[in-house]
Amino acid sequence: MLSHTVVYPGTFDPVTNGHIDLIERAAKLFEKVVVAVATSEKKAPLFDLEKRVALAQECLGHVPAAEVVPFHGLLIDFVASQGSHCVLRGLRAVADFEYEFQLANMNRAMQPEFESVFLTPSAELSYISSSLVREIAGLGGDVSGFVPPPVVAALSERFA
Repeated sequence: MLSHTVVYPGTFDPVTNGHIDLIERAAKLFEKVVVAVATSEKKAPLFDLEKRVALAQECLGHVPAAEVVPFHGLLIDFVASQGSHCVLRGLRAVADFEYEFQLANMNRAMQPEFESVFLTPSAELSYISSSLVREIAGLGGDVSGFVPPPVVAALSERFA
């Protein structure tokens, strides 16, 4: 079964240059990339859901195939609601693989048609993570090399 849509789920707290790299590259492989911003109460995000969605929309305006939407609940149900059976996941390091492999197999066990597509970030972006960006920004460091300008502004405002 061919899928024209891929769903890229995450908290995107905040969206980073690494996320954007994966979305731009996925847009070359799929007609539509649904960037699914998770509510994720258990992670206690720095930004609320509305702000994370707005930042992602602003930072992805140059990618016509990307659509940013909030989501809550079971990923397999959300993916099906988007007319897809395919998710995009990023692998930055070997440590990511074990968790992502387990997640992919669990999703497939619940929904046999479910597929996970893995992309690695560009080498120069492979070390960037939202949690490191939040930590650096919270300590007053410069994160402008890791996130788009709207995110830099939002972090500066948040930690002012």
